[in-house]
Amino acid sequence: MKYAMLGVALLLAQAGAQANPFGVIESQPRSELWVNPGFYSYHFDRDAGLDDTNPGIGAEYRFSTVASATAGRFRNSDRAISNYLGVYYQPFSLGPLRLGAVIGAFDGYPKHRDGGWFPALIPVVSVEYQRVGVNFAIVPKYKDRLHGALTIQLKFKLSD
Repeated sequence: MKYAMLGVALLLAQAGAQANPFGVIESQPRSELWVNPGFYSYHFDRDAGLDDTNPGIGAEYRFSTVASATAGRFRNSDRAISNYLGVYYQPFSLGPLRLGAVIGAFDGYPKHRDGGWFPALIPVVSVEYQRVGVNFAIVPKYKDRLHGALTIQLKFKLSD
């Protein structure tokens, strides 16, 4: 078993040396409009009574191969209405995945700034195929005011 593991490790190392799956995406102009029906959130604190389904409506306008603007409205995990505005910046790739972050602002969380707007920086991984895509984000927990979660956002391309 020990030698089999060593053999697998050597094969993976050799494959990695021949083809590097990591890349830097060259910035080029784009014009794509994507829409989404909200999020699904898998909360890290499973016993907090949070709502994992976060329906809403959002849009993402991809103006380059590495950046897009986003805005939307959804029912958050505290069962209140939230709005968001932001910019995705995803200059790296791992095979078909885009890697980066979204910087933006959110509101509507009753325990954070009395539901007012606050800034956020959230790591994001995206994958897109023709007219369908998915954004995966890791939302960090902030004290007892914001709940940490892995979010999944399905999106559909309307135009390009």
